[in-house]
Amino acid sequence: MNWDWDKLQEKRQRQQGANSRPKIPPKDDKDDDSGEGQEKPGEKRTIFPVGGGGGGNPFQNFPPRFRMPGRSFFFIIPAVLLLWLLSGIYIVNPDEQGVVLRFGKYNRTEAPGPHYAWPAPVESVYKPQVTQVLRSEVGFRSVGQAATFQQGQVRTVPEEASTLTGDENIVNVQFSVQYKISDPVAYLFNVSAPTALVRNAAEAAMREVIGNSQIDAAITDGKLKIQSEATQLLQTILNRYGSGIQVLAVQLQDVHPPQEVIDAFKDVASAREDKSRIINEAEAYRNELLPRARGQAAAARNEARAYSTTRIQNAAGEAERFDALRVEYEKAADVTKKRLYYEAMEEVLSLSQEKVLMDSAVAKQALPLLTLPGAKAPPAGKDK
Repeated sequence: MNWDWDKLQEKRQRQQGANSRPKIPPKDDKDDDSGEGQEKPGEKRTIFPVGGGGGGNPFQNFPPRFRMPGRSFFFIIPAVLLLWLLSGIYIVNPDEQGVVLRFGKYNRTEAPGPHYAWPAPVESVYKPQVTQVLRSEVGFRSVGQAATFQQGQVRTVPEEASTLTGDENIVNVQFSVQYKISDPVAYLFNVSAPTALVRNAAEAAMREVIGNSQIDAAITDGKLKIQSEATQLLQTILNRYGSGIQVLAVQLQDVHPPQEVIDAFKDVASAREDKSRIINEAEAYRNELLPRARGQAAAARNEARAYSTTRIQNAAGEAERFDALRVEYEKAADVTKKRLYYEAMEEVLSLSQEKVLMDSAVAKQALPLLTLPGAKAPPAGKDK
């Protein structure tokens, strides 16, 4: 719609001139029967213009039910002020610490319990959970509320998992970091994205540790050493940034070669296992054979020593006996000869073989027989 601005201005000027003079509206009997807004006999009524000058209450022309007495402000303002002051009461939970800012600048740290701070915009309160153990995943993401690491419950992130070992082999490392807040002030104000900082720093630390390790150690028996070194290096990086974060543990979830070469790595691992098995079997056979051979050698040496000692003692005894006989022989030669003869005959006759004694006359008539081994000797006293 097109407006004629000149006519509009003239109309406004005429209205202002008419409003500058007070007017008493005519009494109309058709108005509200309640008598509101009607002039009573003997009552003077003053009309203050809404848009004109002269001062006065601008709400005078409003109906009484819309009018607000001036004394109500004396009750509303203190009530609003009281509510504003009471809004500064806050409670810090047992697992939290209260960090208070005054006009955006750090002021103090409050312990668990009820406290008071000036309401906004004077002071503001942050309550980080300092005892809660947080968890960051690198190389994978848990699906849902999976409490354990299983291949069906995680989603792999290859760009984070792939890394290079010290012997120039590619390996996928999936691990998690457990940490908590050690300094709430540094945690809130020194870093803007603490979760991303922990993940990126953990990835950098793990790449450095894996880069200084061999692939065999990363896949087999070197995981504990890698976890310990990664924990120390990650804590050093976070302290350098002043993040206020304490690393509790770095835990390797899965370490495996890429899918393209995993079959070849399995064959190599099987060959290593066969090699280890054969070596263990050979060591077991050696451990069984060597002690037995050492025992047999020790027994042979002991028998030789015993035989040598026996022969030496016997020879020494025979030599001493011969010396004793020589001394007696020099004293009485004939007696010693007979004694030696008798002892020799006694020794010969004391053998277990059967003996036949015959008179010389009878012996001439008897046929001498040679007793063969295993043959039964003839009964004694029978001639053949």
